[in-house]
Amino acid sequence: MMYVNQVNRRKINGPSAGVIRYDENQDKAPQLIAQGTGSVAQKIIQLAHQNDIPLQEDETLVSHLLDLDLGDSIPPQLYAVIAEILLLLEELDKQYGG
Repeated sequence: MMYVNQVNRRKINGPSAGVIRYDENQDKAPQLIAQGTGSVAQKIIQLAHQNDIPLQEDETLVSHLLDLDLGDSIPPQLYAVIAEILLLLEELDKQYGG
């Protein structure tokens, strides 16, 4: 069994990112639409900032998202975490009128 220190892993590999899309009128479940590490993740983060897309840092969630294939629906065991993020985004949208 190998233990990998997440801080050292990030220093070596750079950042990681996953993008989830959920449209309650169109999607049955949230879907993974982009993912990457290193320079790809940096580009994803940069595009999110440029387009005012909210970011949520959660290393555990990202590691699970990186295990999925693009277009996959988010598995039910991650629904609780995703629901918390969606509620947070909804509150931010109400506060800032986005």
